[in-house]
Amino acid sequence: MTMHDEGAEPSAPRSRRTIPRRPRPSQYNDATPARSGNDSRPVPVQPPSSSTASANGNGRMPGYVSANNGMNRSAPAAFAPAQQREQTIPTVIPAGPASVSVTPTRLPRRRKRRVALPVLLALVVLCLLVGFGAIFSPHFFAGAEAQLTPTPAGHTGAFVQPQLSAAQINALHHLVSYMQYKQLASLYVQRMSLDEEIGQVIMVEYADTYYSPDLNEMITSLHAGGVIMYEFQMNSFNQTKHDIAEMQQNAKIPLLISTDEEGGPYVHRLLHIYPPHMSATEMADSGNPQVAANEATLVARQLLALGINVNLAPDVDVQLVPGYDLVTRTFGNTPQSVITYAGAYMQALQKAGVIATIKHYPGLGDATGDAHQLLPIINRTKAQIYATELAPYKAFIQSSNKWLNPGIIMPTDLLMPAIDPKMPAELSPIFMTDILRNQLGYDGVVLTDALYMKGITDQWSMPEAAVLALKAGCDMILGPTGADQTIAVIDAIKAALQNGTLSKARLDQAATRIIALKMQYHLMPAVPPQ
Repeated sequence: MTMHDEGAEPSAPRSRRTIPRRPRPSQYNDATPARSGNDSRPVPVQPPSSSTASANGNGRMPGYVSANNGMNRSAPAAFAPAQQREQTIPTVIPAGPASVSVTPTRLPRRRKRRVALPVLLALVVLCLLVGFGAIFSPHFFAGAEAQLTPTPAGHTGAFVQPQLSAAQINALHHLVSYMQYKQLASLYVQRMSLDEEIGQVIMVEYADTYYSPDLNEMITSLHAGGVIMYEFQMNSFNQTKHDIAEMQQNAKIPLLISTDEEGGPYVHRLLHIYPPHMSATEMADSGNPQVAANEATLVARQLLALGINVNLAPDVDVQLVPGYDLVTRTFGNTPQSVITYAGAYMQALQKAGVIATIKHYPGLGDATGDAHQLLPIINRTKAQIYATELAPYKAFIQSSNKWLNPGIIMPTDLLMPAIDPKMPAELSPIFMTDILRNQLGYDGVVLTDALYMKGITDQWSMPEAAVLALKAGCDMILGPTGADQTIAVIDAIKAALQNGTLSKARLDQAATRIIALKMQYHLMPAVPPQ
């Protein structure tokens, strides 16, 4: 018996001259029987040598049957691919006394066709491409000396720009000079802690006549953004200058140092140091706006010599009645008179380097009582208020002359029922945001009047009023006196942020305006924070 069972179908014997490659497993198909043909060519086969015959241990090659058995030598069925079995042809070769039927195995021709066909198709496609190239692009075959002329690139699209010039490169190296103050200020605000940011929106008062530990605490620990000084705290030039220098030296961010130097017999702060100044009414009565300008220039020099950088003047109320608060403090009883003389004063003041503050928004000109002792009520129509009281604010805010744009606006506690029947103006979103910001277009700092005035404290505590003022659109709180009151205001602002009464965005906006104002008047460098 051979390695195959007797019932196994004989398969084609191997020829020594044509030994097929070992087929891949995917070629196996044992179910297909081998067929014989009549078109095979005779292939001489040598009898197996002794060395070859001993490969199987019994003188036979593995998988072959003896010729004396009258059966063909064949590869095992498991190793005979269907394609090979279909192409095998039995051939009888005389070999001595007996003849052996040998069927040579050839390489599959179908595989050669499969290789040749893709190559032929590739050649055809290549010829077509070359032909089309020759027809539609004459430069394609122009020769080695042909030079293609570069087409200048057309710079199109939003982000495609020509090469930068030397001036543009220099501008990029000095980018800070092209940024707005508010953009730079916002970088500082982003780096502040919450305590520092809240401190910046408070202008503190102090009860001492020297640089006291209480004042030092408000500046260093509570991060106050500004300090207001009164006449009793400025007793000599050297003492005042020394105290202010200590304030600035101990402040992390330069301070707004303010005072009310309006001139005249009532609202003056420098009489211990300098001679008295003209009142607003005297300046207007001179009939010459240059008088107001000269007076403002002198005041600015005196303030700056002491270290004061904010004057809470001029008063731009249009006096309509002889009210208590306005005696000698106004520049006239018509909007135009106020605009002319207060404008001359403000322009000279700010040109000299002192921040001007126009007040008392939206206008105390029709108030008869003392706003420090009660809440004034202005019973005028909306049209009258817009035409008179608000006229100076509109003129200055919208002026193309930057020196006529007020650095600070101070609102006060008065009620105008025709516009807002419930809230005092400085706590009213209608007055502080809808009208001042949105209608008149003011984007500068708003500093409240002192929040300990009776028109406020009769209804709200100072911490409550501070939150309402910030929420309404004010940027800086005036009134906390001493560290204890300042801490109470800070805590109220933090609580309002936590419970959602006041948004962080509103606080950021207020602090950014204050820092931008300090940069604009060179109190701090207009450079990104380090």
